Amino acid sequence: MKPGYIAVTLLLVLSLLLVAAGCTQPAPATVTPSLTVPAAPAAPAAGSSTKDEMVTFVKEATAYAQSHDKNASLAEFSNRNGSFVRGDLYIYAYDFNGITLAHPFNPEKIGVNRINETDALGTLFITNLRDAARNGSGFVEFAYINPANNYTVEKKLGYVEKVDNDWWLGSGIYFGPVT
Repeated sequence: MKPGYIAVTLLLVLSLLLVAAGCTQPAPATVTPSLTVPAAPAAPAAGSSTKDEMVTFVKEATAYAQSHDKNASLAEFSNRNGSFVRGDLYIYAYDFNGITLAHPFNPEKIGVNRINETDALGTLFITNLRDAARNGSGFVEFAYINPANNYTVEKKLGYVEKVDNDWWLGSGIYFGPVT
């Protein structure tokens, strides 16, 4: 085999493995032989939200969910042009079985059970987020593809809060390369 063909094949296999690892951020649908990446769907703007801003944002979303109809809340959380997408922050929602209830940038994941999906390092990140939410709220670190930074795997800090005994909300911020 020619070295160029091997490199393209390895890149394709690695890309497919990353997608299969459970990424929730928009990712290219395919990798073409020319190695160009197709334009991604609209994604959260690159930014530098702080940990405190993220926590405040999730608390606001939780209060909203607790004071509004669940279906209306989920529709608002899934609306990429809605009030719960701000810069690089957005809200996602899951039930305690790991089923995605709302996601503004990956609507195809709504209704999908992701409890056994792993991050880029093999960690059951949805399980860990869910477990933190079961305790009321909490932080979870994981490794995830950042669409705002050329789809590189980066450290991500997620913060979650329990809405009620059926479901929970979260958001996250990227904070550097995986070492």
